[in-house]
Parts: sequence; structure tokens; C-alpha cells
Amino acid sequence: MLNNKIIVITGGAGLIGQEFVKAVIQNNGIAIIADINEEIGSEIKDKLSTQLNTNNIDFVKLDITSIASLKSAIDYLSDQYSRIDALVNNAYPRNKNYARHFDDVEYHDFVENIGLNLGGYFVTSQQFSKYFKKQGYGNIVNISSIYGLIAPKFKVYENTAMTMPVEYAAIKSGLIHLTKYMAKYFKGLNIRVNTLSPGGILDNQPEPFLEAYQQECLNKGMLDKDDLNGSLIYLLSDMSKYVNGQNIVVDDGFCL
Repeated sequence: MLNNKIIVITGGAGLIGQEFVKAVIQNNGIAIIADINEEIGSEIKDKLSTQLNTNNIDFVKLDITSIASLKSAIDYLSDQYSRIDALVNNAYPRNKNYARHFDDVEYHDFVENIGLNLGGYFVTSQQFSKYFKKQGYGNIVNISSIYGLIAPKFKVYENTAMTMPVEYAAIKSGLIHLTKYMAKYFKGLNIRVNTLSPGGILDNQPEPFLEAYQQECLNKGMLDKDDLNGSLIYLLSDMSKYVNGQNIVVDDGFCL
């Protein structure tokens, strides 16, 4: 479905990012792992290239909060491929104090984490959109969350050490509206912007949480990391070329 499209995936070396890379390759696209950790990113590129028997995975070092890094990555990709078809904003930078309980969050940590993440998504979209304008088209997919849509269901965290970070709620809800802002701002430029909002992804969470979470869903409960792939490929493909400013929710009914 992607027909040799050049797809840049920030945070492409991470848990979900790797699944996105696989999905792009399986749909005949060219996947660019854009990650701040050069060593890990290169290792993941080599691992997935071998696993998928493909030469269509590339790596570029990228700090989503640095304009210099963004410009360098865009220049490399433009020189290497002569085009960039889509950007998937998937990275999730945060500081060491991220995910404390509400009463324990310090002001400077809250501000830093919002800046790293939501600010990083903004400046990454800004710099790529400048390239897209010159190119004549572009596509941005932002990865948000169900907790960008609804208030936390705190009861699912009972009997665990887990919580739903306040920074996360602010970042992900802001990202959904940033998507709408950009979609409208790019009117007439053939640049579309959409959001994909997943429910919880299985990642060794404690059993009490998994059981409580499943009770809020309709069938499966927590998602496997590849359960987002169909919706992502749809948003990246020409099948959705008139879908713009929208938010696709994949959550097994958790938000209902």
C-alpha cells in the first residue's frame, strides 16, 4: 500500500517504533529509523533488515528538540532519496523524573517534559512541513493516546505502583489539538496531518493492572504492539488521501 514511499519514524528504535518500521516494509515502503541513540538505532536497523530480508531500512540520528539536528536529518534524506513522503511523530523524550504521582511533580519537571515531548513534536512538524511545502506535498501522523481524549480511569492503577502521569495527559491532549491546528494551517498546501491514538500496549505490566484494564474494554483488553499497524498504514497510504485533521482511536472500546 505504500509503493516505495519514504516514511520517517521518529523513535523508530523503540517498542512501537520497530513495529511501525516492520509494517512499512511489509507494505513495500522505505522505512527511516530516526532516533537520538545512534548505536541502538543502527543495531535495530541491522536486526530488522536481516529479519525482514530487506535493504529498505535506513537510519538517521535525530534529536526532535534540536532544529540543527532536524535540518541535518532532512538534508540527508533529501540528498539520499530526493523526497520525503511522510513523517510519523512517535518519539517520546522525557527526563528522569517523568511519571511521578501528581502531588510529587515539580514545576520545572512538568515544564521540561511538556517541552521535550509536545514541543519536540511541534518543532519536528514545523521543520518537516517547510520541506513538504517546497516539495509540494506531505503527510504527518502524530501518535497520541486515549488519555489525550478522556480523563484517566485511575481505578485501573489500584494495587499497583503505576499511575497515569499528568504530563502525559497534557502532552497527548495538546497533540490532538495541535494536529487540528496544523491541518487547518496547511490548507491549500497538500500537506495533511492526522493523529493515531492507541489504548494501552502490553509491556510487562503487573497482573492486577492488566485485569482491571481488561474490564474496561470490550474484547481483548491491552493491545499487542502490532495492533496499530493497520490504522497507521491506512493513514500513510493514498487510501486516506482526503482524511485530514482526524484522530483514529484504536483501544478495544476503552474510551466508551
